[in-house]
This record gives sequence, structure tokens and C-alpha cells, in this order.
Amino acid sequence: MNIRNEILVPEAYYHIYNRGINSGRIFCNEENYLFFLTKFAYYLNPFCDVFAYCLMPNHFHFLIRVKSEEQLKMFVKDSNHFVKVPNFDKGDQGNSNFDKSNKQVKGLHSFDSIVSKQIGKFISSYSQAYNKVINRHGPLLESPFKRKRIDTEDYFKNLIIYIHLNPIEIKQNFETFRFSSYKSILSNSKTNLNREEVINCFGGVENFIYSHKHPPKFDFDF
Repeated sequence: MNIRNEILVPEAYYHIYNRGINSGRIFCNEENYLFFLTKFAYYLNPFCDVFAYCLMPNHFHFLIRVKSEEQLKMFVKDSNHFVKVPNFDKGDQGNSNFDKSNKQVKGLHSFDSIVSKQIGKFISSYSQAYNKVINRHGPLLESPFKRKRIDTEDYFKNLIIYIHLNPIEIKQNFETFRFSSYKSILSNSKTNLNREEVINCFGGVENFIYSHKHPPKFDFDF
């Protein structure tokens, strides 16, 4: 299937990732990273739950769950849906949807492709702002964005570890790296992450930390 035509199914989990054109940088300073996260929240928090992320100098990773069909319809119908951002800290705890069937919503102009469109808007908005600041022209990130469906709990847990360990590639300490969700998951500060679901999936904070410090040999193609 052409990746552009692959629908992000309601209540399914996905690894969303992308990199700069020719592996070029997409962040030059701290302000870029923070602005990128702000743009993500604006365009996508109403449409998906976030479990993990990491922003690297030339690429990014997000682990998301698309919201339910009912929630998506609600936001599509609401002309002010960008304002009404739910509190993801009070998400659907303990709900496992890894084995849901690949059911697609019909209709070219229905909400079936709304999440993909929002991701496209998010990337376009950030790219335009980034280009303007550094006096650059043309696409910033590869197109289309990459997505892989997460279909098992082991895949989900290993992907979280994989995402959080990315800073090692640039010789950074993943435990203190500022632009990933690792520290936020372990903190008590307010967050849009589904922190409790992540910790529960690992069986507690201690095992979450241990699993990152003693990662498995990854058997999945991330």
C-alpha cells in the first residue's frame, strides 16, 4: 500500500517518525526544539494520545495512540477544536487496544484521514517557521512522514525504550537529555504524556528505569 493512503486507524498505536531532507538538521537551537513541541501540541494533542517522544538534531520519534472514532468526530464537528485540548494525564488508563482489527472508516471526506492531515499541517507549519528564521527555502523533512503500527505490548514497550535511547547516537546521556519524554515520565510535573499507562505497562517505575538501563536486543524493525 502507498504510505500516503495508509489510514491511521482510531484507537490504534503508531510509531510516527521522520528525518530531515538528506538527513539534514531540523533543529539548530533549543528554541527550535521547544517550538516544535508547541506546534505538535497545537495540531495533534486533540487527535492522539502520546506515550513517548524524542527529538534529535536531524529526526524525531513519537509513539501515539489515535483517539477513538467518537472523539475524532467530536473534534471534526467542533470549529474550535484546536482550543479544546483534553487533559491527557486523565486518559484511559490500562486500556489495551493492540489486538484491535484494522477497521477503516469509509468516506474520502470523512474523518478517516484527519490525523494524517493534522500531522501534515504540523510538519508544514514548523517547516515554514524554521525556514523563515534561518532564511532557508524548500522542504525541510522527507515526505510522506513515516508511520508503523504497533500491534503487541512487547513492541510497545521496546519501542519506548528504543525512542528514549536515541540520544546515545549523539553521545548524550539519555537520562538527562532534555528533548525526550524519559525525564517527564519519571517526574511529577504536569504533562500531556500518558505517563501512568507507560509506567503501568512496565510494571512500575523501578522496572521502567531498569529496562532502559538494561535494554533487550531489539527484535523489531523500528
